[in-house]
Amino acid sequence: MTEQLLTCSALILAGGRGQRMGGRDKGLISWQGEPLVAAIHRVLRPLTDDLVISCNRNQQAYRVYADQLVGDADNDFPGPLAGVIAGLKVARHAWVVVLACDAPLVDRALIEDLLRVAAANDSAAMAHQGGYWQPMFSVLPRQLLPVLEQAWAEGERSLQKALLRAKVQALEFSADDRRLSNFNSPELLQEYAQPR
Repeated sequence: MTEQLLTCSALILAGGRGQRMGGRDKGLISWQGEPLVAAIHRVLRPLTDDLVISCNRNQQAYRVYADQLVGDADNDFPGPLAGVIAGLKVARHAWVVVLACDAPLVDRALIEDLLRVAAANDSAAMAHQGGYWQPMFSVLPRQLLPVLEQAWAEGERSLQKALLRAKVQALEFSADDRRLSNFNSPELLQEYAQPR
């Protein structure tokens, strides 16, 4: 019998300043002949009919990859927690896969593993690698929204700290698992452009 995965929305976080990229919009930076966001879109598209992109600029460029676009309530690039709050508000399904726009090595197996852990524990699931949480690789229940909004209202700006106010199940990854790589600097883009 085929395993039934959670029905989910997906949220790609693409709302940052791109400071380490010289202010360039990371999701739209070309890598292997296409924007970084295209690689993530290709993995997520078969898993959901509700793909949301949180972006604060270049909405027209992102529109071709999304069913819905959202922006932060605060226009000063307040960070990923703001993007997650905005995305959870519009998500059409009870569970939401959260990924960063600069992680093009993510694969379907990683996302399906997170969905299984979330379903088995009826809680948020987050990647945990080398002793560190990786909140940009998560599956969140929409019912976490009030917890995150409360954290925001209290001045919390760290996505990780806000998420850890709730029950979160870790999915362990080895320290050398390249699928969790964030290409957030020109040096990393160049490094991963080389075949391995």
